[in-house]
Amino acid sequence: MTVRAVFAPLVRGSTWRRAVFLLLGGVLALPYVLLAVAFTQLVTSSEVPRPLGFGLLLVGAGLAVVPVFLAGSRALEIAAARALLAVDLPEPLPGHRVDRETRLRSALWIAMHLGTGAAVLFAAISAFPMALVFVAGLAGLDVGAVSDERFGPFDPARPVPAGLAGVAVLVALGYAMAGLGALAASMAPVLLGPAQAERIAALEARAVRLAERNRLARELHDSVGHALTVATLQAGAARELLDTDPEFSRRALRAIEETSRRAMDDLDQVLGLLRETDSGQRPAPTAPQPTLAGLDGLVTAARAAGLVVESRVGGPLDALPAVVSREGYRIVQEGLTNAARHGRGPVTLRVAVPPEGLEIELVNAVRGAARATGGGRGLDGMRERVLLLGGRLDAGPQGERWRVRATLPAPREESG
Repeated sequence: MTVRAVFAPLVRGSTWRRAVFLLLGGVLALPYVLLAVAFTQLVTSSEVPRPLGFGLLLVGAGLAVVPVFLAGSRALEIAAARALLAVDLPEPLPGHRVDRETRLRSALWIAMHLGTGAAVLFAAISAFPMALVFVAGLAGLDVGAVSDERFGPFDPARPVPAGLAGVAVLVALGYAMAGLGALAASMAPVLLGPAQAERIAALEARAVRLAERNRLARELHDSVGHALTVATLQAGAARELLDTDPEFSRRALRAIEETSRRAMDDLDQVLGLLRETDSGQRPAPTAPQPTLAGLDGLVTAARAAGLVVESRVGGPLDALPAVVSREGYRIVQEGLTNAARHGRGPVTLRVAVPPEGLEIELVNAVRGAARATGGGRGLDGMRERVLLLGGRLDAGPQGERWRVRATLPAPREESG
């Protein structure tokens, strides 16, 4: 082992950051030390009645112990450990109730932090200045020592032995700081780490965030994908008929403009939600999402793009729950988009609202290559929407045609 390796712990930046953490515990321990001294004098004083002294002592002890068990104290210790000990501790979940076992572990950690911090602070204000005086004397500096001044077995009037002792004390203090800091860094995950309930709650919160992001990704895929498909079909038709039917070309360009504007609005909304979610802000109120109340407009836009759609609607669409109506709209939108991309010939769309829910069926002829793809991400998105609502999706080829049938449960309150 080289000399550099021996003294490496004394010059590491992590050692000094951990020393600051320990000194912070000593600073926090000062009020407790002053309180203990004050109550010791109070109890031992003959001028204060003994029952009153012990009563005040119990009250003071209670006030001193309570902060150790508070959730806020644990949160502060976690923040300090993350910043100064470089320990990867998860932030406490807001609103989550801390159990007894976690409070006890946290209280033990705080007691250890205050105890070791008090010892380090005492060494810093006593042994450290003494060692500096000895080292200064060894360097030949006048430290103002007289012959009758002694620090235990060390005599400043004899600079060589005292100076060597000072160097030894400084090195010992450095290693003590490094060792106590390393011990604190290793114990922090054990005593400040999340309990099992907190881990489960964190996993559940992460699952909710992932589900929300997946939902936003589906919304973006369906909305923008549909808009791009419609715009592509309209642009192709306008190019073919630009010379022979300028009026149709103008209508197609107008439809492309409207479709692109709606897609940009959806894109801006989804990106805004993602930015707010990543920054931890609460999402702002969003614009109303399309529902099956806009089914006629969706079909009309598909027809304007050149897709032949035969639509049949049965039942009151406005009686559906909002979430079912929104997901139903996206399923129809994605079905029409896939039909426009991969299909040929007319599309038969059937939307029914039986008492037990919502039924959506799309049937169209497809090319051979499209039958082999299985629908791609669009079909996966439809399947996720259906499964999240507890429904069922059947999709696949039937001879030369492709059939998608979605069934969503939609219980409705009976009118009284």
